[in-house]
Amino acid sequence: MVSALGIQLGVVGVYLVVALAIGLLAYRLTSSDAEDYYLAGRSIGTVVLLFTTFATLLSAFTFFGGPDLAFRAGPEWILVMGVMDGVLFATLWYVVGYKQWLVGKAHGYVTLGEMLGDRFGSKRLRALVAGISLFWLFPYVMLQQMGAGEAIVGLTNGAIPYWAGAAGITVFMIAYVVIAGLRGVAWTDTLQGLFMLGVVWLAVGWVATAAGGPTALSNALATNKPEFLALGGGLYSPQFIISTAVTIAFGVAMFPQINQRFFVAKSGKVLKRSFALWPVLVVLLFVPAFLLGTWAAGLGISVPEGANVLPVLLNEYTPVWFAALVVAGAMAAMMSSSDSMLLSGSSYFTRDLYRPFVNPSASDAREAWLARIGVAVFATLTFVASLFRPGTLVEVGDTAFGGFAQMALPVIVALYWPKTTRSGMFAGIVGSQAFYLAHVFVPPVDLAGATLFGATYLTWDFALWGMLLSALLTVGVSALTVAAPEENQQRFSEGLRAD
Repeated sequence: MVSALGIQLGVVGVYLVVALAIGLLAYRLTSSDAEDYYLAGRSIGTVVLLFTTFATLLSAFTFFGGPDLAFRAGPEWILVMGVMDGVLFATLWYVVGYKQWLVGKAHGYVTLGEMLGDRFGSKRLRALVAGISLFWLFPYVMLQQMGAGEAIVGLTNGAIPYWAGAAGITVFMIAYVVIAGLRGVAWTDTLQGLFMLGVVWLAVGWVATAAGGPTALSNALATNKPEFLALGGGLYSPQFIISTAVTIAFGVAMFPQINQRFFVAKSGKVLKRSFALWPVLVVLLFVPAFLLGTWAAGLGISVPEGANVLPVLLNEYTPVWFAALVVAGAMAAMMSSSDSMLLSGSSYFTRDLYRPFVNPSASDAREAWLARIGVAVFATLTFVASLFRPGTLVEVGDTAFGGFAQMALPVIVALYWPKTTRSGMFAGIVGSQAFYLAHVFVPPVDLAGATLFGATYLTWDFALWGMLLSALLTVGVSALTVAAPEENQQRFSEGLRAD
């Protein structure tokens, strides 16, 4: 008779094999051309673009970190992720994404750094954007490995250790990205996005039925966690909700794996239809995921050290095979984020650092193999870092979001204000990153009754103040400096008009 552990690992394993098979098929259809490997030949249609962005973005931060936060502090996190960021990111998809799509199509850009480096005639700016992006990508890839380790611990009740789950997802995502390229990633993301939506709604229905129905769940919540039933009754303030929503949405727009998707649509109509449908898709996943975490708090679920609430809840109220199926869906979320992150990160390394500074005449084939080696090295390093567990999934993810968000306003200013200068871009990006890094790594200091390097100023998150600083520096320094002769504003503007 097959043991529960065998069933759990078998279900997850079968899913991984199916995803890998899709990658192998895509490999047969992907050329050695860098644009095809990184951007699928700019040929992605509405459904695939929508779901590849959806599956790429909704990672362990969503599937595991979100329910955990709802379990500990209440369901209002849905206001941040499900509603506010659904709308905010959809707006940014148009504000930033459509402009990038226009100039990317006109000039063949593959990365954000490539676009800005060409616009301002600066290899150093190109390298700065790539370096900052890779720096903040590191903790977010690590977060997926942490999520996988915690998922396996929770699913198997500790029979499989944390490090084994993290190692397993690392090996798989290296193999997948090396093989597939963006075409395979996008195809698998579509499968994984549909799979995630299906299993999480089935989980909601199954848990609700097994626990006695919605009325019983509400009564349990009223008895054990009455504060969760009132808006504002948890640990959230309006300032926290707004600050977090803004930094996450703007940070997402600068994520390499998301930002590159602004270049891949086969037409402007595809891009516009995709961002119009985005808020609906986000709510369809976030509502059930956070409901499960909230219900677990009301039901008095006990979560073992180092585990996640979602698999523990499912083990309690659903069959073994179904709990494994939902965890496979969560693993899908992590893989669809990790593979895209590693692919985009490799393009930033090869195109914005290796080509401009080491070997400008490198062939596409050499670049592609160097990218594959970079994927393996980067993923291995993040795996090692994940073993040290530097924080919760939400804490690690939120730090990365805030770091990326510091680049958003200088990029938007550059896309919309012709008088933006190279000096203004350097000031805005470097100044806000220095401010943000100081607050992440320097302990709070009390000075003359004021707190420096604190978590908030006037009750608003320091990441939001860093974003404001980035805009002020970019606009202020640009207004005081003159564009260098090699800055290509006219050619850039022509691309923006080429609809």
